[in-house]
Amino acid sequence: MKTRIILLTAVLLVNSLVYASDNLKVDSLKPRLIAASPSKTTRNVNGILFKYFDEEEYFKPKKVNGLAMGFNFVGIFLPPLMLFNLQPPVNDDYVIVPREKMNTINGLQLSLINLEPTVTNGLEINVSSNVNTYAVTNGMSVSPFFNLHHEMKGVSVSPLANIGQKCRGIQIGLYNQCKDFRGIQIGGWNENGRRKLPLINWNFKKQKVIKK
Repeated sequence: MKTRIILLTAVLLVNSLVYASDNLKVDSLKPRLIAASPSKTTRNVNGILFKYFDEEEYFKPKKVNGLAMGFNFVGIFLPPLMLFNLQPPVNDDYVIVPREKMNTINGLQLSLINLEPTVTNGLEINVSSNVNTYAVTNGMSVSPFFNLHHEMKGVSVSPLANIGQKCRGIQIGLYNQCKDFRGIQIGGWNENGRRKLPLINWNFKKQKVIKK
């Protein structure tokens, strides 16, 4: 009798855990109107996401239809340190991060700094842009200091520098650099895989990237 009771209790306990786990997964997929990150349960937001920074080992990609606001205050102090050491955000042998492992923001990303792998479809405004992370922007990127992207399709505007690996569109800034570039660069000094020129540079053909 006691054995049956123990077995029944164990079965009920396992069922409860499975049910709770299923409910948690379903709940995490429900769109939130307002959410915060880091979060173990938030995956979809149709509204506003307030985010700080998910540690890499705990990072869970999120989809935001609306506004994503980042408040990592490292972004306030980083620009003066990077002004004299602006480098391309990736090496020639960089690994492309699968889209399913990146945040997707359909709308506006407004941040002090972005440290999470992110695809922005719309408008991106970052004080310190995207640092130490894989970043893709389809639309327009604006920064009061510099823009750093792995991939950019659209318009990138910054008073100091626009740096990228793969760019399709327009770069406007004091210094513009993109290795795999198609479009127009407007600024004091412009570099792409085809040529280096002051004031205005361009390329509209598939090019062989020049490695330094």
